[in-house]
Amino acid sequence: MILKAIIDDQIYELNVPNAMIAQAQPFFDQLDADMAAGWQMSREWVEQPDQLQRCQIIADKLLTAIETENQKLGLLMAGYLIARLPGVESVELDIQGEIQNNRFRIAEQRPAPPAPTDAPAAPGRPGGQPDQLAAEAGEPAARVPGRLRGLSKLAAMEQAGKDITTVFKVGRGWRFSIFDHATGTWQDGPLASSETDAARLRQQAFKARYEALQRPAEE
Repeated sequence: MILKAIIDDQIYELNVPNAMIAQAQPFFDQLDADMAAGWQMSREWVEQPDQLQRCQIIADKLLTAIETENQKLGLLMAGYLIARLPGVESVELDIQGEIQNNRFRIAEQRPAPPAPTDAPAAPGRPGGQPDQLAAEAGEPAARVPGRLRGLSKLAAMEQAGKDITTVFKVGRGWRFSIFDHATGTWQDGPLASSETDAARLRQQAFKARYEALQRPAEE
């Protein structure tokens, strides 16, 4: 996936392989854990940075990586932004060191075209139905009360970050939790056999919640 980093009038394109993003999930989770303890954002100390603020912090690290020509670090920081900001296309980096001024451009959400009725079944998926685990992750994430709908892209991204936990180990498996606003409780996501699979399912759940939060309340 490609992320554009804009510095003044220069545009840098960072092509981050999907495999790299999947493999770096534990590293991204560690970054989240480090930032959760509080962070100095320019002149302000933020005790618990929210999802948007965390991305602004990482964007500042991306700026440093570009300035020092550290390609590996740059790709990792770009990968974090891609993983944590669904649909992000570009980041405009503030060269004055004001972390809060790092800004993101999110792609417009477009409805997916309907699948043809005569499409052949996907390998390993009887009848061409979506993977059961993915459905278990996406369906509860898409349920959002009307009072929380109609959010802007950035507000929806921030709320989704609060509603979907990072993946965690349970016995021999991995899962995450989804906040159910109707009951006010946390619901367990599907149990995956590996951390990578759990991270993939979490990303699908995050995307479903993110999109649901943007839908008009009357839907």
